Amino acid sequence: MKTVAERVRTRPSLGCGVFGGSLVALLARFLVPRPVSMSDNGDGFRVLCGAGITWKSAPQPYIRLEYAATPGGCDPSYQLSQSWLARLAVDVGDLFGLHSALNLVVLGVLGCVVAAAAVTAVVLGLPYGPRVRLLVALGLLLVVADSAFFGYFSSILGEGTAFLGLLLAVGGLLLTARPGRWSHVGLAVTAVGGLIAVNAKVQTLMILPLLAVAVLLVRPGTRQRWLPGLLVVAALVGGTWWAQSSVAPAAAPDGTWSSVPGGDSREINMVNTIFLNIVDGRHDTAADLAELGLPSSFAQYAGNGWWGPHPVISDPLYPRYRDRMSRRNAVTFFATHPSRTLAVLNRAAGDLLAARPDYLGSFTASAGFAPHAREYRVPVVSSLTGLLAPLGLFALVPLWLFVAWRGWRHRRTALGVALGLLLTVAFGQFVLGALGDGIENVKHQEIALFATLVALVLAGVVWHPKPTRA
Repeated sequence: MKTVAERVRTRPSLGCGVFGGSLVALLARFLVPRPVSMSDNGDGFRVLCGAGITWKSAPQPYIRLEYAATPGGCDPSYQLSQSWLARLAVDVGDLFGLHSALNLVVLGVLGCVVAAAAVTAVVLGLPYGPRVRLLVALGLLLVVADSAFFGYFSSILGEGTAFLGLLLAVGGLLLTARPGRWSHVGLAVTAVGGLIAVNAKVQTLMILPLLAVAVLLVRPGTRQRWLPGLLVVAALVGGTWWAQSSVAPAAAPDGTWSSVPGGDSREINMVNTIFLNIVDGRHDTAADLAELGLPSSFAQYAGNGWWGPHPVISDPLYPRYRDRMSRRNAVTFFATHPSRTLAVLNRAAGDLLAARPDYLGSFTASAGFAPHAREYRVPVVSSLTGLLAPLGLFALVPLWLFVAWRGWRHRRTALGVALGLLLTVAFGQFVLGALGDGIENVKHQEIALFATLVALVLAGVVWHPKPTRA
């Protein structure tokens, strides 16, 4: 006796139609009337280095569409999956005579192809009728094409592949629960999407255990049914280990070397966290410094991060107290000051809902726009969240509770597992961005916002706990 889900048919024509329609829409959104991207915030050298291009610059007010190849290339300190797409874009560009240069138009087209494939995977994985599936496709396209996210696909920043990989992984999980060959396709898509999402940035490494649990939950039953899921988990763990262990050691600011991903920026992040989120000049600075084990003379650096005009690292006493710039010290403070922690989280929730940093421009200098000018071709989702931004946690928590409720209603299905993955990723990325770094909080919350919005589309459109006949 077949289950209801097994009786729901997935026509190949539906997949072809969704993929083709999504790709055409995304390409038009990208190229008409001119290509758009996100300007370099100063960290773009990481993606370019992974693509074999040496580059270092201050934050840029405009985008540049081409980066020339450099002799000898560069050795990255940690892997970013956007570099993998960038390398592919270089290879594709060679076919068109670009002579090993990275062209962001080529990179953006590749991003559109992957995004269309990810939307298609989610749609095909849903055991519902065409109307529900097409509504989900429309909702996901509004999120993917939104001006808050879309420019990252053609940029030298790491967030773009976090979005793409997460959406692919969700589609893979849904396909894994489908009968027959779709299940095998789903396992492959989950593995590929997971590797892309987990390795998008250092902060996305925390997705690995969450995705591993999701893969196992969506494959319950006998040992024979557990085995494919275990193989996918092994591929995720092994692939991530290989990717992150294949890079050169990172040089930290104190001159030491670390093979740990992000080891070159850990001290920077902690200085920003302590002097922007804790010793911020708006509270009892003397008491805060005493609890952190720092001298009272450091009060003059309150509200100044690593890159500020008057940073603590310029103080002659700083080397003596460098060991106090640690995660343990910051976590201990946040754990023992819940009201202060809640205030930081509330501010971060507003940053998350604000959606778009104001310093990442969308256009080239020759386009005729002012520095840092941003495009607003598809502002639907980010405009709505922007209206909620002043409410902070009072808006964000109800959204998460709605997703949690819908996930619980679907807890015995792959959709419930997917919603659980998206919700835990959103929460984890939110906390890491809020408490782990004191700068660029809007940008650092983009992944949490994307996961939240994808979850809201699935939770809001797929309303009925039971699938219907296609």
